[in-house]
Amino acid sequence: MFDYLIVGAGFAGSVLAERLASYSNKKVLVIDKRPHIAGNAYDHYNEEGILVHKYGPHIFHTNSKEVFEYLGQFTEWRSYEHRVLASVDGQQVPMPINLDTINQLYGLNLTSFELDKFFESVAEKVDTVRTSEDVVVSKVGRELYEKFFKNYTRKQWGMDPSELDKSVTSRVPTRTNRDDRYFTDTYQAMPLHGFTKMFEKMLDHPNIKIMLNTDYHEIIDFIPFKEMIFTGPVDEYFDFKFGKLPYRSLEFKHETLNKEVFQPVAVVNYPNDHLYTRITEFKYLTGQQHQKTSVVYEFPRAEGDPYYPVPRPENAELYNQYKKLAEATPNVHFVGRLATYKYYNMDQVVAQALTLHKKLTGGPKDELPAVEGVSGLPKEVRQALNGSSTKLSTNG
Repeated sequence: MFDYLIVGAGFAGSVLAERLASYSNKKVLVIDKRPHIAGNAYDHYNEEGILVHKYGPHIFHTNSKEVFEYLGQFTEWRSYEHRVLASVDGQQVPMPINLDTINQLYGLNLTSFELDKFFESVAEKVDTVRTSEDVVVSKVGRELYEKFFKNYTRKQWGMDPSELDKSVTSRVPTRTNRDDRYFTDTYQAMPLHGFTKMFEKMLDHPNIKIMLNTDYHEIIDFIPFKEMIFTGPVDEYFDFKFGKLPYRSLEFKHETLNKEVFQPVAVVNYPNDHLYTRITEFKYLTGQQHQKTSVVYEFPRAEGDPYYPVPRPENAELYNQYKKLAEATPNVHFVGRLATYKYYNMDQVVAQALTLHKKLTGGPKDELPAVEGVSGLPKEVRQALNGSSTKLSTNG
């Protein structure tokens, strides 16, 4: 008899398995329908010996010291600050938009103060910011919106920014300085030996058993357990009772090139050219030295593995119907991106899992378990978990 059956070996399931096994001495069975652990963060060495991310780039960043130190028990960290360029008007310019972006794009020599005035002069007045289009045009005007956001969003989401909730573009800042980092979190780092190695250490406990290539429908009637932790799609768990929750998916085209470097930074976005949205070169993320390099092209798709919940009011209403069912289902706990229909960043999923563990063990919900170096969940992470500051991310 297992104390817990955990469906899904990604961040949510693996963190809970580790905490329940090592902290609470529970017997845990983790299953995953894929042939590997680590969920979408799974990385591996390709045929040329280059470490690649199978499901697109995953870049770890957080403002939570507690989450960073918790994961640090299972990996050494390699410092890494993510930088992105956008291919616009035949140039590759910094993204998010900053002082250098504008000066390079328009051949100007503005100062930070002058850039503030520039944005004010081109911004459109929007009485109530509701959509992703509203967010951008109210900050930087129509022309920059069309150069950087409009077509990228159409490719990524299959609809116009005017049809999408403001959360899609509101997470992308506009800077008046020369800071070209994509993220500004306090802790920005990558697992030194890759995400999969980190997950392997996390799940290396005698109380944890793992079954891969396993659909929970196939074993649920045959393996005895007391409680379930479900990290898969919540609508699937309830047999799509109210209809299917909409997601956007991705198709990845991996290539290994006979050159040491392909592009000047890890990621180059293509808002207006090509069918793909971006190209990622993995050696920037991993720090690996190799005579060849490997890249991945991302093509957004309407069908396939679920990646991005589509942020529209009607979809939120549909999810709320499933949420009520989930809350009324005894001995089943729903956690993670797919189970809560929110595109959490990796650190938010870890924090959510740690908080659920504390709840399951009877402790205060606002505190993390008594892990060395982990004392409490920061306010900003708690806010993210209750939805007040959830950020969408297409870079991990």
